Amino acid sequence: MELYTTLEIEQLQQNEDLPYLIEIMEWVKNFLGRPHPNLGRPGAVCPFVPHSLKSNSIRLAVIHTKDLYPEQLEEIVRRYRDIFIEMEVKEQELAINRAFLLIFPDIHIEDAPKVVDGVQQKLKPLFVESGLMIGEFHKRNESPGLHNPNFRPLRSPIPLLAIRFMVEADLPFLESPADPYLRIRYLEAYLKCFGHKFTDETKFRNAQQALALAKEQTAIFK
Repeated sequence: MELYTTLEIEQLQQNEDLPYLIEIMEWVKNFLGRPHPNLGRPGAVCPFVPHSLKSNSIRLAVIHTKDLYPEQLEEIVRRYRDIFIEMEVKEQELAINRAFLLIFPDIHIEDAPKVVDGVQQKLKPLFVESGLMIGEFHKRNESPGLHNPNFRPLRSPIPLLAIRFMVEADLPFLESPADPYLRIRYLEAYLKCFGHKFTDETKFRNAQQALALAKEQTAIFK
């Protein structure tokens, strides 16, 4: 369960996983942490990455999945969720900047949509109800950008899962499931997470409206 910050990776010398750590670290810095002409809005692809890099709050782990069953991989990711939640906040980092990147170099590119997406979909309800987000990244990811449907922000050179704290801006990701029952779980967790701490009243109202609509849809099914 070894986790490395970007600064620690720069100081590593002998480690069989170093090439994977370096490749993802460079991708974080040069793709997620920078603007992109196709992004559709100003700023970095991931707006939190520059702050996370500055505060050394991103931690990377390489997980070898050969001979693991899906259930075993899910359990490993659950354990990293526990570590994420229990980790103390250092003075130089705000909790909101913390992120774990779990790298899976053994997963073949063609298998990533099934394996990585499968784990993400299975565990997302657990993470969301814990006030967290879990995102799937790989070369075959077809999820469009919020501001440009032709942009693919979730493509990474090596399959990985990203863990971070939920933020108000995550509402579009939580109101998107077609299943109204799943939408209700996500939206209730979202509203519970921020409670009276909303800084954007529009998002609060939109979440309430989306929740009411989802509940109306479930009533139709009964």
